[in-house]
Amino acid sequence: MSSEFNETAYCKTPIGTAKLVGNLIGLQSVTISDFVFEERSQTIPNSLKEPVQQLQDYFYKGLKEFHLKLNPKGTDFQLKIGQLLQEIPYGSTLSYRELAQRFGNVKAIRAIAHANAQNPLWIVVPCHRIIGLNGDLTGYAGGIWRKKYLLELENKSYQTKLF
Repeated sequence: MSSEFNETAYCKTPIGTAKLVGNLIGLQSVTISDFVFEERSQTIPNSLKEPVQQLQDYFYKGLKEFHLKLNPKGTDFQLKIGQLLQEIPYGSTLSYRELAQRFGNVKAIRAIAHANAQNPLWIVVPCHRIIGLNGDLTGYAGGIWRKKYLLELENKSYQTKLF
């Protein structure tokens, strides 16, 4: 199959069914759903074998850093925020304000939060590591319970406040 056509793979994770989309150029998206896909991948396309394996290793073998070719879609601003997210170490968190400071514009917090929410590469580009200034778990496209799970997976001693 040509490298420009996207392929899809589904795999089970502890937080739902992961849908991975990409091609030989790179991984374009990872999303998690409660929906159990009937067509769960029996055969994983070659372009997605490594992303599926690394996602499984993250959940079940303690993989701390993804080494994948990425090809996310988004604006230049969204892609820049995605790069900053990838710099947050496993087991660490940043507030939206701290992320805005790293971006170089504290006044851009709302735009940065919106870009974070548009992240197409859940888990791989760790938008779940962004929390409220006071430590609250705020916003996550996959639901706060998934964010809490991911943070606890990465840091067993992480203490969270839900409200």
